[in-house]
Amino acid sequence: MNSPKAADLLALTRHGIGQPVTRTEDPVLLRGQGRYTDDLNEPGQAYAWMVRSNHAHGILRGIDAATAKSMPGVLAIYTSADLAAYGPHQCLASLVNRDGTPMKKPERKSLAADRVRYVGDPVACVIAETALQARDAAEAVEVDIEPLPAVTLSSEAVKPGAPQLYDEVPGNVACDYHFGDEAKVAAAFAAAAHVQTLTLRNTRMVVAALEPRAGICSWEAAGRVTLTVPGQGVFRMKGQLAQMLGLAPEMVRIRSHQVGGSFGMKGYIYPEYLCLAHASRALGRPVKWTDERSGSFVSDHHGRDHEVTAELALDKEGNFLAQRITGTGNVGAWLNPMAPLAPSLSAVKNSPGVYRTPLLQVTTKVAFTNTTPVGPYRGAGRPEANYYLERLIDNAAAAMGIDRMELRRRNHIRPQDLPWKAPSDQTYDCGDFGALMNQALQRADVAGFAARKAESRARGKLRGLGLGSYLEVTAPPNKETGGVRFEKNGDVTLITGTLDHGQGHATPFAQVLVSHLGVPLERIRLLQGDSDQLAFGAGTGGSRSMMMSGTAIMQASAKVIEQGREAAAMALEAAVGDIAFELGAGGGRFVVAGTDRAVALMELAARHPGKLDVSLVSDVIPSAFPNGCHVAEVEIDPETGVTQVVRYHSVNDFGIVVNPLLVAGQIHGGVVQGIGQALMENALFDDTGQLVTGSFMDYALPRADDVPEDIGVADHPVPATTNPLGAKGCGEAGCAGALTSVMNAIVNALSEAGIRHIDMPASPERVWRALQSARP
Repeated sequence: MNSPKAADLLALTRHGIGQPVTRTEDPVLLRGQGRYTDDLNEPGQAYAWMVRSNHAHGILRGIDAATAKSMPGVLAIYTSADLAAYGPHQCLASLVNRDGTPMKKPERKSLAADRVRYVGDPVACVIAETALQARDAAEAVEVDIEPLPAVTLSSEAVKPGAPQLYDEVPGNVACDYHFGDEAKVAAAFAAAAHVQTLTLRNTRMVVAALEPRAGICSWEAAGRVTLTVPGQGVFRMKGQLAQMLGLAPEMVRIRSHQVGGSFGMKGYIYPEYLCLAHASRALGRPVKWTDERSGSFVSDHHGRDHEVTAELALDKEGNFLAQRITGTGNVGAWLNPMAPLAPSLSAVKNSPGVYRTPLLQVTTKVAFTNTTPVGPYRGAGRPEANYYLERLIDNAAAAMGIDRMELRRRNHIRPQDLPWKAPSDQTYDCGDFGALMNQALQRADVAGFAARKAESRARGKLRGLGLGSYLEVTAPPNKETGGVRFEKNGDVTLITGTLDHGQGHATPFAQVLVSHLGVPLERIRLLQGDSDQLAFGAGTGGSRSMMMSGTAIMQASAKVIEQGREAAAMALEAAVGDIAFELGAGGGRFVVAGTDRAVALMELAARHPGKLDVSLVSDVIPSAFPNGCHVAEVEIDPETGVTQVVRYHSVNDFGIVVNPLLVAGQIHGGVVQGIGQALMENALFDDTGQLVTGSFMDYALPRADDVPEDIGVADHPVPATTNPLGAKGCGEAGCAGALTSVMNAIVNALSEAGIRHIDMPASPERVWRALQSARP
């Protein structure tokens, strides 16, 4: 039989890999037909409300719930004693102190027992017939707390005499982390012609997902529990909850429907969820809880919050000799499952960037403070690490009289250097860093910047241009579920263990299946949010989803073809060895080689229900190294300090791009979040540990008029060799590029006044004060 015609293949690839297919779930969401956790209700459900500490630090002397228990509709009030039999929340990260001892992991139970350690620390859970009754009763619970001194900055927490959060954690240091050859790094700095040093604060962020956290829990008579929550991966959360409840994993079911944003925050079991499980079992009925925004500000984990001194050693020609990072990372009052990694291991992996720096040292103290716990936030250490180096490069270039673009070119990893063993012990498999930067400079019209700067000056504005290169290491190597199920109605269900929380997984995952099996896009459905359907699932995070799920889908597709050849051989009365699979305008089909005898994949699946279904767990898939270069321009009004990002261009290497439309959307979202951190977002605590930016009246988020009219996105793809799809991941790159390019642009504009550094956020007041201080 002849091969399919080129026109047929062109028709097929309209929905295949590389095409800008619109998101299949958007019509449902735009019509208001999405199903978020708070939209769900179960017959006979009760409602929960949390009682939280209003002190940042104190001894919990007692809880008087007598009045609250007598209020209308109240069913129960639970304290730590009621939950004592359950297991603690686990920190999954296991770091080692520089002396070789394991890091400190104080045990965290879901409700405070003897001491409260941050404002918002849950101390009791009220259950009532209605949400309003639960809330009213919660306000009547009297909590007796003897206040203790509080500490909120990690740099202060590690000082002698600081308030101690845990008796078993001297100096509040969860981990005294060290990486690198200290002697070699010191020698490189001693021999350097120039040493650039910057003290940098990476501000604390409130995650502020559009959808607050919520949950609804119920138990079956057989002792099996179902918890429905917004998350980032139901399989992982299933394991966490089973461990805490002391149940076999098969006795726990986690479900997630639509999720209104997470950015790393909803990926694990929170204290409220264990309270729901206990209450539902004790009362024999479903129990529901939905947070409100004021609660989210103190109970959802925060992001970032690192204080470092960053140093770069250079020889007289500007070649990088060594990089050194020393500082503290704030993890708040408790260890989030992944919190210790951002200021430690993630700093190591992501600090070298796209440069040939031979030596790296990272020495950080992961510190407890009397603040909301800190966890992953879009990038989780990746944007921070890239930011430190890119700020150093700009200032080193200015100090040495070298053009900042040229200094980067001199130190880029060159194509002939690849694969490159970075000083982080990571091996970069591919990239084209110099050419990518040149493409970014061209697209941003850097050559025309002088004219634009002059025009801004004529209007009384300062104008700056900033460059931000980045290279990120995606999530650690792991496996993923790949399932393909042919339904009776002609649909095809894709099953995988990542979880869409706004990214739009349904469309690009379907595109992979279209390209490998020729299944019509409109017949493909995605199933991710039911742990009962998964053999494994590492969840979404660390820009892993397309690499992991995409690879698993490819492997599942190959298995479908293998099984299909056997079924087709029977249907076509031929030997299995004579059956070939091909793609054409009509989709995928099996043919007998050299004949016109064929059977379509979808027809074959309908003839043999279940015979072509596949459920597998992929091989371990390594990390990848997405990278790029972003160029921002800002205008600053020197009379008010107001900064506006007026131009923004990016060129990115995400390897094989499955859906360029969705990738551009990911970049846009990440860039806006980066602009928000650079210009306005900053979670602040007073000396007593009270969050003074506890609402949107005080915590600023970027709006449409805070971002440029167009955020340029272009590709410079170099396919990854670490996974068969060739993808590199894109979800967190926008933040990494925006932090560096926007802050470098601001400093570039302020350099006219002799200002060489300003910390985030570059708020109008901060910029105005810097300019006033710089005036003679």
